[in-house]
Amino acid sequence: MRIIRGKYKGRRFAAPKKLPVRPTTDYAKEALFNILENQYDWNETRFLDLFTGIGSISLEAASRGAQRVTAVDRHGPNLYWIRQQLELIGEKNVDLVRNDAIEFVKRSELNYEIVFADPPYAYDRYDALIEAITEKLQQSTVFILEHRKGLHFSEHPNFVDEKNYGEVAFSFFEK
Repeated sequence: MRIIRGKYKGRRFAAPKKLPVRPTTDYAKEALFNILENQYDWNETRFLDLFTGIGSISLEAASRGAQRVTAVDRHGPNLYWIRQQLELIGEKNVDLVRNDAIEFVKRSELNYEIVFADPPYAYDRYDALIEAITEKLQQSTVFILEHRKGLHFSEHPNFVDEKNYGEVAFSFFEK
């Protein structure tokens, strides 16, 4: 995993192979953050990363100067590894939460400008996840769902756009 831009630009992190993760490709991550960079002032952006895995998206948001990043994953070893990397680089603006993504959303106010979710590609609760998040979206919040190319969510009333990068797709939802 590599940080593309910001204060940790060029840093590489090698996650243990035993962790159950599929990090977002550098190509897709760079494309996504280029889109976001043109729309958000990172110093004023609170970022929620659901299914954080090894924290690739969270670390990129923190590197770019996000006001606050909350990284949620239900797998303790993933969060432990991320915590080690945060200590290594001295990053203090990332909160780690061990919880199921949908449960976290149901109990949260979702006071974030960006909500990002990257569930496993074999995830069977996309509809429940999308509903839980979109019903709590604030007017100023964008929800970005990473998924395998070929899945489409354009029928959802809060869907606004989809971007494809290789086998990766991002669907965007707003209030």
